[in-house]
Amino acid sequence: MTTSATSVVRTRFAPSPTGYLHLGGARTALFSWAFARHHKGVFVLRIEDTDLERSTPEAVQAILDSMEWLGMQPDEGPFYQMQRMDRYREVIAKMLDDGTAYHCYSSPEEVEAMREKARAAGLKPRYDGTWRPEAGKTLPAPPAGRKPVVRFKNPQEGATGWNDLIKGPISFDNSELDDLIIARPDGTPTYNFCVVVDDWDMKITHVLRGDDHVNNTPRQINILRALGAALPEYGHVPMILGPDGEKLSKRHGAVNVMEYDKEGYLPEAMINYLARLGWSHGNDELFTREQLVEWFDTRNLTKSAAQWDPKKLNWVNAHYIKHCSDAELAERVAPRIRERQGDPGAVDLGAVMGLLKDRAETLNQLTDGAMLFCGPYTPVSPELAAEHLDDAAKTLLADFAGKAAALSDWSTEALDALIKALLAEHGVKMPKLGIPLRLAVTGQKQTPAIGAVLSILGRERVLERLAAL
Repeated sequence: MTTSATSVVRTRFAPSPTGYLHLGGARTALFSWAFARHHKGVFVLRIEDTDLERSTPEAVQAILDSMEWLGMQPDEGPFYQMQRMDRYREVIAKMLDDGTAYHCYSSPEEVEAMREKARAAGLKPRYDGTWRPEAGKTLPAPPAGRKPVVRFKNPQEGATGWNDLIKGPISFDNSELDDLIIARPDGTPTYNFCVVVDDWDMKITHVLRGDDHVNNTPRQINILRALGAALPEYGHVPMILGPDGEKLSKRHGAVNVMEYDKEGYLPEAMINYLARLGWSHGNDELFTREQLVEWFDTRNLTKSAAQWDPKKLNWVNAHYIKHCSDAELAERVAPRIRERQGDPGAVDLGAVMGLLKDRAETLNQLTDGAMLFCGPYTPVSPELAAEHLDDAAKTLLADFAGKAAALSDWSTEALDALIKALLAEHGVKMPKLGIPLRLAVTGQKQTPAIGAVLSILGRERVLERLAAL
């Protein structure tokens, strides 16, 4: 099952649009994308939308939005299975002609009775092959008015195995595998069959997917062999566990990829963190998308489940925020300010980002801090004014306002120097001036460094608010 050294690597991500793109799916997509990019191959996006009851256009769009946000644009696709029905029916007809598939008229109730009989005998519950054609076997007469399913004629002897790119050698006895239904009574093909035809037609060379698909793989391999198709190499990625060691779910927080966008995480941080959930490159914790592509190798994918750690994600996100330029952060935060009815153009937003980013873990935290400058000004509450703005404080503030108005340089350094000189002149500690100044100018008792806050707010706004006391 080895791909020729001269062939082009082709991977695929094939989500079902029955909901949002969850974190496990995003990680699988990332590994497939990185593998294709590392080998200068092709990354295919395929939407497996045959579950008509649960698939929705909104879910399709959520998948596309998530892939775009993470920067994993496909080279081909998206392809939609519902648009390929004629192709599936063509292959099923050929398999019926070739004798690798057959019509089965057993009702669901009859099949369940077969399984119960097998269970009672201590055997694996399965379809008993009533309608499976064999040399010298006489088949029953088809029941009147009953539409058959189509079953794949699975090999009954030997074993089907592969050398999994992650788990190593895996093998299943063919005697344990049922004759899989590949078309329902109404003629619609089933999941495992559509996947096989798609992988065949799209010339997929490597399939990286969750290990919940391990049991599907021998069935798909046998169908591919029956079609005379080349086999991809398979790798099955272990699941992601929550912080409590249980399967990751909604109770652990957001599992929808786009929720992390809303919560203020950077896509490059999510890529970095998701890659480290089950893959490693030495002791490197932080790396660029380009480094991931350069280093990615399935041999460094772990066989054990990864554990989701929100604190670690926040640490990674904080790193990316800290190393992002002030201008780029301003561009990313501006829409969030507008969503809160703030004005990102009220001040130099880049300067605000420079002031806040060293302590922020998310864009939302940056937005919270930026609203001090970009949101509507709310004067100090009567309670805080009564506590901190006494006559002595107002005398200090008046002196500050007079000297600040005369400054030729309205910079953080100049304002810090003025505050320091006033403290020495009046013989008081910083809180005696700092707290009243914050309350008068921002309405808040706690802010970032007051000199920087005053510098960003600007001379006119600061003096106007001081004069209003």
